[in-house]
Amino acid sequence: MINGRILVIAGSDSSAGAGIQADLKTAQAFGVYAQTAITAITAQNTLGVTAVQVMPPSLVRAQIKAALDDIGADVIKIGMLGDAAVAAAVADALDETDLPVVLDPVMVSATGARLLDDAALAILKTRLIPRALVVTPNVPESRALVGIEPVNEQSVLDAMDAFTALGAKNVLFKGGHAPPIREKGEKIVRDILAVDGNFVAVNAPWQDTRHTHGTGCTLASAIACELAMGMELTHAVVRAHGFVQQAISRAPGIGAGNGPLSHKF
Repeated sequence: MINGRILVIAGSDSSAGAGIQADLKTAQAFGVYAQTAITAITAQNTLGVTAVQVMPPSLVRAQIKAALDDIGADVIKIGMLGDAAVAAAVADALDETDLPVVLDPVMVSATGARLLDDAALAILKTRLIPRALVVTPNVPESRALVGIEPVNEQSVLDAMDAFTALGAKNVLFKGGHAPPIREKGEKIVRDILAVDGNFVAVNAPWQDTRHTHGTGCTLASAIACELAMGMELTHAVVRAHGFVQQAISRAPGIGAGNGPLSHKF
């Protein structure tokens, strides 16, 4: 018995730490059935991305159609898009369904490689952000999308206003790229969910580790899994955040660079 179905539209990571591979591991941990539409193939490891091959837009569209026409999905998660043509093909496909979308606006890899060009960024802003139930930018992605780094209370408010102007419904501002917050002498990481006009802070102890490859992919997929299981958005985000923190704490410690997580549940 499965707990729900998701369709992941994203790129492949040859090191299996992020992208489609991390998405599938996450779905497996939650007992959710995941189908995939691969937008790009990357050659990468914990040290960086060395090559990218973007898929033909028609093939991406065909993968989405094949998934939805047969097994179907309860939620769609979108990650790396690759280029403008693929982004447009994905947007066209979403126009034909009313399924909720979790949008992880992947633009730069954890090692600094740019994964989205300016033309694709424009489609992300005009067609995909307004379509999503929730958008999950980290600090650099927020800066690229709306020109604001959400690192304190006022900048989060300003960033949410800017995302709202783009048509965003709900936004999860991820705090992993921001300086740690100090509370009662301890360092914490704080994600902030702007949902239905309210702000919900989700905190966890700061983990001083380089093994965080795939955290964004894992978080967005975990949210999608929770939504597919019938959870409302705030509950889904809180549980997904906890899953990621556990995955970081159990990281196997492999790789010479930004190592992968452990997705064992």
